[in-house]
Amino acid sequence: MSIKKKLSVFFTLLVLCILLANNTLHYIRSKNRLIEFNQKEITLVTEEIAYEVENSKNSASYMEDRMAQELRTASIAIQQSLPADYHDISNDQLKQLAKKLMISHITLLAPAGDDIIGVKSSDPKEINMSTKEWGYWYTSFQQLLSQQPVTTKKGFALSHFWSGPIEIASSNPNHIDKWGYYYDGSTNYIINPYFRDKHVLDFERKFGPTNVMNRFTENLDGVLELTVFNPKNFGRKNQNVYLNGNKYIKIKDQPIWYGTYTYRNTKRDEQFIQKALKTGKSQSYTAAINHKKVLKTLVPIKEKNSPAYVIGVVYDYGLIEKELQQELIKHLLLSLPFIFIVLIISFVFSTSITRPIKHIMEHVNQIAKGNFGKVLNVRRKDELGGLVANINHLSHFLKTYVDDLKKSQEESEYHAYHDFLTGLPNRRYFKEELNRRLIESKEKSIRHVAVLFMDIDRFKDINDTLGHSKGDQLIQLIANRIKECLPPANSFLTRQGGDEFVILFSDFTSEEVERITEKIIAYVQQPCYIDNDEVFVSISSGLSFYPEHSTNLDTLITYADVAMYASKRQGGSKVSIYHDSLNQKQAEKVHIETRLRKAIQKGDIDVYYQPKIEAKCNVITGVEALVRWNDAELGFVSPEVFIPIAEEAGLIQSLWEVVMKKACSQVSKWNKDRNEKMTLAVNFSPRQFQDSIVLVKEINQFLSLHKFDPAWFEMEITESTLLMNAEETIKALHLLKKYGISISIDDFGTGYSSLSYLKKLPIDCLKIDRSFIQDIQEDYSNSEIAQAIISLSQSLKLQVIAEGVEEEYQKAFLMENGCDHMQGYLFSKPLAAKDFEAAFLNS
Repeated sequence: MSIKKKLSVFFTLLVLCILLANNTLHYIRSKNRLIEFNQKEITLVTEEIAYEVENSKNSASYMEDRMAQELRTASIAIQQSLPADYHDISNDQLKQLAKKLMISHITLLAPAGDDIIGVKSSDPKEINMSTKEWGYWYTSFQQLLSQQPVTTKKGFALSHFWSGPIEIASSNPNHIDKWGYYYDGSTNYIINPYFRDKHVLDFERKFGPTNVMNRFTENLDGVLELTVFNPKNFGRKNQNVYLNGNKYIKIKDQPIWYGTYTYRNTKRDEQFIQKALKTGKSQSYTAAINHKKVLKTLVPIKEKNSPAYVIGVVYDYGLIEKELQQELIKHLLLSLPFIFIVLIISFVFSTSITRPIKHIMEHVNQIAKGNFGKVLNVRRKDELGGLVANINHLSHFLKTYVDDLKKSQEESEYHAYHDFLTGLPNRRYFKEELNRRLIESKEKSIRHVAVLFMDIDRFKDINDTLGHSKGDQLIQLIANRIKECLPPANSFLTRQGGDEFVILFSDFTSEEVERITEKIIAYVQQPCYIDNDEVFVSISSGLSFYPEHSTNLDTLITYADVAMYASKRQGGSKVSIYHDSLNQKQAEKVHIETRLRKAIQKGDIDVYYQPKIEAKCNVITGVEALVRWNDAELGFVSPEVFIPIAEEAGLIQSLWEVVMKKACSQVSKWNKDRNEKMTLAVNFSPRQFQDSIVLVKEINQFLSLHKFDPAWFEMEITESTLLMNAEETIKALHLLKKYGISISIDDFGTGYSSLSYLKKLPIDCLKIDRSFIQDIQEDYSNSEIAQAIISLSQSLKLQVIAEGVEEEYQKAFLMENGCDHMQGYLFSKPLAAKDFEAAFLNS
């Protein structure tokens, strides 16, 4: 389609959209005006009804008092017409007297035990009627009988007389009565005349709000129903009264006070009624009820001296929609001529626009072919003239763009070979430089090319503690320190990523490279100040040399990395030179890791159990679960060998899960038949506390799965665990303690924890390291440390247990000093589950 046609269609559609938008806005405004008018109309209706309700209440109160006075007058007439003893009066006599006095009924009430009952009545249902459960009515009867003024606030009180409020009759709930009660001591009964139904409700029918509400629904278009709701009880369970075998709802408790409720939507109406009362504002909603779409409006009415109520107005929403549809159709029909006129005008306008565009397009084609020098002259001052001016500037812009592109490519090439954080050459640059120097070494007979691999010790812990931003600052500071220690020539510093640096040395002896490395290590160990934090770090290094160790580029880097990890295993902050045994150890380590990974997957990990003994009674109090691995290829592998490998390879969690599963299941089985349950102690690695909250959840899941009481479970951690992520670790220990788990410090005395931790942490037990127990001699010499740990435990009110007890004199020393809990070869070595049962549980 050509631009000329597109412009015509575009402008026509644009005007059409504008007209549709205008009609839509008009529709919305009309709708809002109609609803606003409807709300004003509803406001007037509800004000009129509220006025009538209040008038009805005031008039009803006045008429109730007048009726009460008439009932008192009738009571005096009844007193004068009847004997003083109700035994001498008949029910027929009361009927005749009620008819004569123009009242509905007469009932005589008299005490009967702890009750006041109807003894005689013109209404058969009142005879033997109990009043004991009538609340303040019964209290009023007692006050009349005791010749006291009636103090009840409800109703109407005169001398020797009280009239209750208009209410449903409890003897016959089909009627509404107005009662009077008279007693002056001259009779043995209370005189109870009352009006019923027609007399009571006649005033309400004539002057109440019902007539006004009916007039609105009959004469006001759209108003379908008017209702006065009792918000206290509407939508809730009926507050039924059960008296004298009858069930009814009091007038004031009825959910609907006036009007009808045929458009029922009880649940939603209750919500809007309560919202209206709470906010003090009218609430509206539309819904389909009784096959008709209606607008419901609920208006709260709050008076000072009477309970609040809500007036509901149901309006026919179809009337509003019908009027809106008529308005919309009328405006759409009026829009059609405008659309036709715009179509003609847009066609003429598009023709004037497309002619110069053709010349501009030819000029752009020339620029696309690389002909940037041509200038197009168009004598126009409109947007097309501006477009031509911009095209004429395009050649200059393209030249500028090409120049900038070359510069950007240079910057991209720089970043491809340099580290963004430190500006040092990166891994890619390092490999190319190492390759160049190896070639140069062969051609120029250079004595050595050395690769120095450096890694910051425990950088992850520092990064997690200070945050990544300060961790980056630390990397930059270390990079600058290394750079300052390097000779200006024949050295090449690179950052490999993370906390790793690699340096190339050319034409230096191995002794010279070692001295430079030691200088770097010493300088890095100086305090680092980052903002307000003082940080101490160290760096581990590994060296490999060309051609002594290898002539292959990647192999040299690998050997330097292996040597660096050897430095870390020796405590860090030192330099190691690669030798073949390191590679062999690394290969052995990788082989053990591979076999261990398979053993964990297959479940070929064993759990042994060493008993914990209470030496005084010589009874087993618990067991410590110890992991054992007997590989088909490697044979028995010591835990001291494979546990560090598991920690380094990230297998410690999987290994722990195997131990937990087997140990919890086994000890639960043993404890079923024991009165005194054995505790289960399991060792935890510091690495497991890197995500302490997850660890707590996993422990709880294992114990729940195996129905293992947390009170039988004991967690053993080393002092070094408290040094890693201390805040999170302490939080986790408190959670476990709250769960009921005991916590022991294993190998106590061999770590570096602060004694202040012992007071803050939820620790239950200290385990004296076996080395301190084995130092004790027969004459109790070399026992000072063990004795000090026992005393410390006692002062802190902690349990203490000795590990590695192998001699009777060691046992005797411990018992003399108050340490009764022990484990060691004197009692038993760690045993497989089957052997443990045979040795300790089957006897």
